[in-house]
Amino acid sequence: MKIYEFINELSDGRFDEQLKKLYGNSERAVLRNRARYLSAAENFSKLYPECEDIRVFSASGRTEVGGNHTDHQHGCVLAAAVSLDIIGIVRFHDEGVIRIKSEGYAADEIGLDSFEVNDAEKGTSAALVRGIAAKFAEMGVKTGGFDAYFSSDVLSGSGLSSSAAFEVMIATIINNGYNEGRASAVDIAKIGKYAENVYFGKASGLMDQMVCAAGGFVAIDFADPDEPVVTSLDFDFEKAGYSVCITDTKGSHADLTEDYSAVSAEMKHVAEALGCEYLRDADEDEFYAKLPELRKTCTDRELLRAAHFFAENTRAVDEAKALVDRDTEWFFELVNESGASSAELLQNLYSCSSPLAQQIPLAIMLSKRFLNGAGAVRVHGGGFAGTIQAFVPNYLTGDYAKEMERIFGEGSCYVLSIRPVGGYEFKIG
Repeated sequence: MKIYEFINELSDGRFDEQLKKLYGNSERAVLRNRARYLSAAENFSKLYPECEDIRVFSASGRTEVGGNHTDHQHGCVLAAAVSLDIIGIVRFHDEGVIRIKSEGYAADEIGLDSFEVNDAEKGTSAALVRGIAAKFAEMGVKTGGFDAYFSSDVLSGSGLSSSAAFEVMIATIINNGYNEGRASAVDIAKIGKYAENVYFGKASGLMDQMVCAAGGFVAIDFADPDEPVVTSLDFDFEKAGYSVCITDTKGSHADLTEDYSAVSAEMKHVAEALGCEYLRDADEDEFYAKLPELRKTCTDRELLRAAHFFAENTRAVDEAKALVDRDTEWFFELVNESGASSAELLQNLYSCSSPLAQQIPLAIMLSKRFLNGAGAVRVHGGGFAGTIQAFVPNYLTGDYAKEMERIFGEGSCYVLSIRPVGGYEFKIG
């Protein structure tokens, strides 16, 4: 489609049904996101004034719903794609280079003449792009290149997986532009993970990419992490009368690597004491029977974290079943249990290195006080600092957001809907 045609038709509301699919049915959401795409198209046209034909893409962020710190022990997870996303205006060409300008960041230019891992690029978005292009090349896909302008409201450090959304965006663009859309959501997730592990230099799992690629509610069983069992669940929280609210408590993520690493290392230590590599392979009854013996080689915190895993792994499966059964009362009961287990057993609501900074416990306390038994609330993502998640009745959502922002600052509370699709190309023309 010609860029001026897209701008005119977007302004006239001809893409509103697609916007509703991605961002929910409220007029406010449609108007806000219509403005985002208009701004992105106009910025793209300033960068590439000679360009006429464009294509338009989106890739969602994700929220973890159940299975807090279970995936690294080959456990079960429940997560969902959300209405915060990266949007992209793209033109394809055969110049052998990918050029990306992300709003607020310096432009990247990645030549496709070399797919070697570049140590100097590690930790950068350019490394992710090169790694994704390299994987497609390994699959036999010839990528000519493209120019893109991106705008994102999946904030870095929000626990909503901005890096996975970026990976899914790049993979979706290449898949649709040069591979006729043949790669599945699972394929795209694996491609993103490969780029992050090998080229970016981060040893991440597959959960974030899988949810961002698949969309909707997704139950994932990581018993075999190379071939996870992925089940999409059909549940519409908006129709059920609830919104997902993520509050950024503005806690610092600096120097938390040791806290995150300790969780998986301590769980693994207990698994090894039980003769297994991962807790998923251990027997829960044997764990409790052998507690006196285990205390001789494992710390009490390690044992508490293992106890969290056993219960949380089962809970994530039950949460998925509750959604299938349309049993929101049971679902919220399980979410609240998950939050309590994270606080008491997993102990990831604040860092032991900064015990006076307890923004997450404060936000959870205030949320419980406000909700007064309605909905549910828990720590979000890896924890120790950052965000909380609340399921809030729609009639309370506006007031809840105001209360959170009164404490944690304007713009700190994100009212989200569950997005039914992952990587997405607009149907235009």
